[in-house]
Amino acid sequence: MTSDSTVPTPYRIAIVGVGKIARDQHLPAIRNNPDFELAATVSRNGCIQGVDAFTDLRTMFSERPDITVVALCMPPQVRYGYAMAAIAAGRHIMLEKPPGATLSEVESLRTEAARHGVTIFATWHSRYAPAVETTRQKLAETRIRQLHINWKEDVRRWHPGQDWIWQAGGMGVFDPGINALSIMTEIMPHPVHLTNAVLEFPANRDTPIAARLDFADPTGAEVNAVFDWRQEGPQSWDIHIETDAGSLQLLDGGARLLIDGTTIIVEAEQEYPLLYARFSELLRQQISDIDVAPLRHVADAFMLGRRIEVSSFED
Repeated sequence: MTSDSTVPTPYRIAIVGVGKIARDQHLPAIRNNPDFELAATVSRNGCIQGVDAFTDLRTMFSERPDITVVALCMPPQVRYGYAMAAIAAGRHIMLEKPPGATLSEVESLRTEAARHGVTIFATWHSRYAPAVETTRQKLAETRIRQLHINWKEDVRRWHPGQDWIWQAGGMGVFDPGINALSIMTEIMPHPVHLTNAVLEFPANRDTPIAARLDFADPTGAEVNAVFDWRQEGPQSWDIHIETDAGSLQLLDGGARLLIDGTTIIVEAEQEYPLLYARFSELLRQQISDIDVAPLRHVADAFMLGRRIEVSSFED
């Protein structure tokens, strides 16, 4: 099968990897978008009532040639093989974040997608939080003096029993932390680069449970981040910014914006509905959207980071 630019909407889509993120976010977003029709799932264990369920991706491609789009929602360590199979079959792809386990994987997918004429959308859902775009506009009009990311949550609450996050390639605390980095790379008027990192690894795990990052900014701003998976009680997904024009607080993962202490925006998140609206736009235009800037910062942290061993972690 080769990609066909004349395929009409609704696009028949398959969810590959039926886990928590697929059920909580992708499924309702697809149901509420008239441009998409959920036609099948591919998963070793999960299924969704009322749609065809497959355990093998290539079997689905063979038996359901009408399915032109796939959303890949499995862990990043195995996503590349599924994506390459989809490209070879001429299917368009939505990639959950991060788009791959390595930068090289993503560049390979970019090249192959272009060669086969298919669309890839490497999603960063936090960029679609309600207050992110307004924050980006405000920062473009002034000089940033400080930007501090405080991203702390309870891994037991958000990833219960998910061993893959602790395995090599699972990213550990960077799984949520990359959401903060996706916002930072969206709102900053110019790129920054990592200069220092300290990564805390539990003695019995292959990925970090906490991280501290420092960045160099070309205008001299102080930019840093703290990620921690040991937060109990209220969760923290906040970015605090000081500028020549005053202070901004981008809170609750980007859902709330305060400027000089006054609430400017507070809205319920619509991240995944907006992702699917963007995906539909890309499919109509027959173009891809693949930004690796957040993943590059993670890769740099693992390359530059000083490893500290901390107490073993038990789920």
